[in-house]
Amino acid sequence: MDIALEKNALAVIMGGGAGKRLFPLTKMRSKPAVPFGGKYRLVDIPISNCINSGINHMFVLTQFNSVSLHKHIKLTYRFDVFSNGFVELLAAQQTPSGDSWYQGTADAVRQNLHDIVRKDFPYVVILSGDQLYRMDFRRLLEQHHQAGADLTIAALSVPREQTAGLGILRVDAEKKIVDFVEKPKTDAELEPLRVQDELRERLGVNLSVPQYLASMGIYVFSRDALVKALDNDFKDFGHHVIPQAIKTQRVMAYAFKGYWEDIGSIRSFFEANLGLTDYLPRFNFFDASAPIYTHARALPASKVNGGSLKQTVLSDGCIIDDSRLERCVVGLRSIISPGCDLREVVVMGSDYYDSRDSIVRNEAQGIPPIGIGRGCRIQRAIIDKNARIGDGSVISPDGKPSEHDADNYYIRDGIVIIPKNAVIKPGTII
Repeated sequence: MDIALEKNALAVIMGGGAGKRLFPLTKMRSKPAVPFGGKYRLVDIPISNCINSGINHMFVLTQFNSVSLHKHIKLTYRFDVFSNGFVELLAAQQTPSGDSWYQGTADAVRQNLHDIVRKDFPYVVILSGDQLYRMDFRRLLEQHHQAGADLTIAALSVPREQTAGLGILRVDAEKKIVDFVEKPKTDAELEPLRVQDELRERLGVNLSVPQYLASMGIYVFSRDALVKALDNDFKDFGHHVIPQAIKTQRVMAYAFKGYWEDIGSIRSFFEANLGLTDYLPRFNFFDASAPIYTHARALPASKVNGGSLKQTVLSDGCIIDDSRLERCVVGLRSIISPGCDLREVVVMGSDYYDSRDSIVRNEAQGIPPIGIGRGCRIQRAIIDKNARIGDGSVISPDGKPSEHDADNYYIRDGIVIIPKNAVIKPGTII
């Protein structure tokens, strides 16, 4: 492989829109800034994939609730002066040529095209900021280069039941994309897109059931091809740019065979977190050959004062007192008091520890300490950062509607979410 390919690639990472399907986790932050896996943020995944692939030049396009995302990136990703690398933030802004917010993924890139092409990189890798996967982009770049492609789209084989929310593409014998439908709904739309028998083995798809190739939202553009593809007013890559590019440019598919998950809903977020507690998780944070980077914190080792932990991911700086946890992801600085029983719970932890003085002041006002109080029973829930759960509280979706909004909690996809900074009074039953 040409060793210079990754050095000649610029990554553009989409900083996320309003993230309505991840609400209330996106009430105070953008999707890529949502904590994941105990100590990470979702944006750490694409940035780490770039670093592990030798791509050290990145733009992150931000717009919605971007303060925490900006802070995280600024504190985490600093390249030394000798590497010439950067992770640079490009926030939505008013300019002489336009005063509107980003109208879609393609529009976001177009509004920053002058900065992107100014860097004079031959290849532009466009990535989502809210997906979970591990990919060596050098292989993607190599195929793009060798095929003489204008655009290469990373694609994953999926069964029929997973096609409705994805862009589905059809390829010919040389992996050239000849058709693309964004989020097909009917069998009439899907049938022509099914991977044909003569291509199934070559593409490595499941031979036992009908399979389709879905776009992963990961694109490699040749620089001039990107400028040409955006020389219009199209707003979105999936709905507009790609179908048009197929007609006028050489658009190829890169068949990816690893794990990939789009963290687009509360259910997918919850299940992807709990998947980390499996004995052999599909996504492995322990892969030393391609680590996932995040903000380095000077926190003490976690302390467990008795109890039972089964299939639990435990982050730094936690104190767990004589409690039972099963299939839980426990975030930074989490405090879990004695007698608690947590099952299938994502605890995001805290940004700080309560001081003794603040605990006394809060108790005088009937406000419980930060963390989870004594004797709480919690199941199938997400506890967002800095939440205060009073003693004896019970939190469970059992017997409740799958969608519900209340003053201090929400239910989405049958999962209870306690929002950031929420206060749950002692003895509360949810």
